[in-house]
Amino acid sequence: MKTKTINFTALLLAAVSCFPVAANSQENKAAEPVGNPFIRTMYTADPSAHVWADGRLYVYASHDIAPPRGCDLMDQYHVFSTDDMIHWKDHGEILRSSQVPWGRREGGFMWAPDCAYKNGTYYFYFPHPSGTEWNATWKIGVATSKQPASGFTVQGYINGLESMIDPCVFVDDDGQAYFYYGGGGTCKAGKLKDNMMEIDGELKKMEGLEDFHEATWVHKKNGLYYLSYSDNHDKDGKHNRMNYAVSKSPLGPWTYKGIYMEPTDSYTNHGSIVQFKGKWYSFYHNSALSNHDWLRSVCVDKLEYNADGTIKMVQPSPGINLQPVAGN
Repeated sequence: MKTKTINFTALLLAAVSCFPVAANSQENKAAEPVGNPFIRTMYTADPSAHVWADGRLYVYASHDIAPPRGCDLMDQYHVFSTDDMIHWKDHGEILRSSQVPWGRREGGFMWAPDCAYKNGTYYFYFPHPSGTEWNATWKIGVATSKQPASGFTVQGYINGLESMIDPCVFVDDDGQAYFYYGGGGTCKAGKLKDNMMEIDGELKKMEGLEDFHEATWVHKKNGLYYLSYSDNHDKDGKHNRMNYAVSKSPLGPWTYKGIYMEPTDSYTNHGSIVQFKGKWYSFYHNSALSNHDWLRSVCVDKLEYNADGTIKMVQPSPGINLQPVAGN
């Protein structure tokens, strides 16, 4: 698989304008993001951001294929990484539907993924239907690798789950992994066994979330757990807002805290929150490159907290002189 380095300074000189790059960035300090969307070579969505032991920040993204046909053509997961929030490396494709032995024969429907690390192995979680009747046959597949951005092989899927989407895996400070997923107004979660492919006990519904739609993400700050998600907002032509709730336990009950991002120009939104080199970032997607709901692009902006631990509203940074992506 080809590996490509995306240098936004070069793109700037080539007339694909971005916001100015922060000057004098230091090796151990993340600079300001360069402008949105930060990936402009293909359409990407549903960014799952993680910082691994090598110190780099990795984004696992789904892929909208052009010409769009709703969400059913989504396929071919890619991984991008950075060590300074300025220069992004495209590690290439890591998985597509044709490589899923139990997947629907028609392909497509590779929706929002996540990745986790435990005991020397990276676990890539992805939703994919097993039958033609896609909405009733969702499974959460698991692929593994010894590398964070290549070499993934499908191992199977998590047994005993309902037909829902948007897997999220949070590994707590003590090494215990928790699995979350949802859709259609329901979010469920529970412990994972050490093999990271089986549920330990029973899943339970996450209580205290208001107007939950999908896109569960869990992070932890100062001993407090944050569960963020998209809602069902549909008013005046604007759609998903990003909401969050907090708890002293990774499995709730949760206390709803409100909205931290208003709708973008896309019909959907799907986010992740991560700390990188001392700063917090909110990843999400919009349709700024295409002006089409189903040709989306991943973005990132700073995320800040109030003194009481609540999240300040994220202010999306618009792109400048954006050009449509060539091809898929």
